[in-house]
Amino acid sequence: MTPTPTVLAVIPARGGSKGVPAKNLAQVGGVPLVARAVRACLASHEVTDVVVTTDDAAIADAARAAGDASATPARLHVVQRPAAIAGDRASSEDAVLHALDAYEADGDRRADVVLLVQCTSPFLRPEDIDGVAAAVARDGADTAVTVAPFHGFLWRDGNAIEEGNYGVNHDKSVRQMRQDRPEDLLETGAAYAMDVQGFRTHRHRFFGHTALVRTDAARVLEIDDPHDLDRARALAPLLDPAPLPTLDDVDAVVLDFDGTQTDDRVFIDSDGRETVAVHRGDGLGIAALRKAGLPLLILSTEQNPVVAARAHKLRVPVLHGIDRKDLALKQWCDEHSVAPERVLYVGNDVNDLPCFALAGWPVAVAGAHDSVRAAARTVTTTPGGFGAIREIAAWLLGPTLTTTTTAKSPE
Repeated sequence: MTPTPTVLAVIPARGGSKGVPAKNLAQVGGVPLVARAVRACLASHEVTDVVVTTDDAAIADAARAAGDASATPARLHVVQRPAAIAGDRASSEDAVLHALDAYEADGDRRADVVLLVQCTSPFLRPEDIDGVAAAVARDGADTAVTVAPFHGFLWRDGNAIEEGNYGVNHDKSVRQMRQDRPEDLLETGAAYAMDVQGFRTHRHRFFGHTALVRTDAARVLEIDDPHDLDRARALAPLLDPAPLPTLDDVDAVVLDFDGTQTDDRVFIDSDGRETVAVHRGDGLGIAALRKAGLPLLILSTEQNPVVAARAHKLRVPVLHGIDRKDLALKQWCDEHSVAPERVLYVGNDVNDLPCFALAGWPVAVAGAHDSVRAAARTVTTTPGGFGAIREIAAWLLGPTLTTTTTAKSPE
């Protein structure tokens, strides 16, 4: 029987970046770019082990955290990249060769296929990685690359060489219909696979027969500048598979109030007294979470007796009139021995963004500000004030909101 090839995925993630400072730690969909790449590789059916090569301690920590959260943390290895191959001019091939050497320094480990997986492609999926790996490991290709259909007309400025402007992939004097033109394929920059022996010989990602592994053009995006990062964050709610936390993922739930437990409207009577509308389903969900033993907190910027009264009704601790919600959240976590990365934080507006950066499960309610939706790890289908908290409770406990006993609403 032919042994199964060993496939090593290498993720280069250096700390220096001029276009986007600390780029590989930038969050898209609430997850650092390096962690997104680690997760995709560990979820691949073809990949045997994953190596993150970096010169940055914070990136190394983020990579390890992503590995620890996976079902197979032992498959992740972090390699310290030497300064000589960590600068602006160092090639990805140099980083992959060094990582390959470090991996195989253990005499029991040998890779047959090595992958180069880029953090800068945030919407790379495990099936894309499977595609390039299988092309080399199983189908006989020497190298493989992810590509996407491209239908644009390319032009080149020829004035510098006194040839005039001209079409690169078309004759500018003939305007063909798209279906009549040869299909062009765009290299996505996301994932490459190489036969290890050939790669060591050629020291380049392309040699011999190169397989073209088609991916979805809608997911092609490389982050090179801040505008790319903004686009990725805006697209994440549309392109990411919707991750929904379970009770095993969360140790505490912290809730904003206005716009999250309400519809963000305030009713004022003739005496200036304020009232808000809340949803009974949210009360049921909060009671069930409390019954399940999860620590709960309501954290609000507003200093308002309505917030305190609602918290008292729900029997949930409240901190309100808080200017720096992130500092208050961190202090509360310290006091209750809760790791911030195990906190599910629910918010809807820009003053929640610092808490989103701190919490491991930032959740936006439907109808939240665009920047909040972009920074969230997931978004409810229900707007704030219409049962969004009940929906989140159902993620954690199931639609019946029960763990071992039935919870009762304080309503």
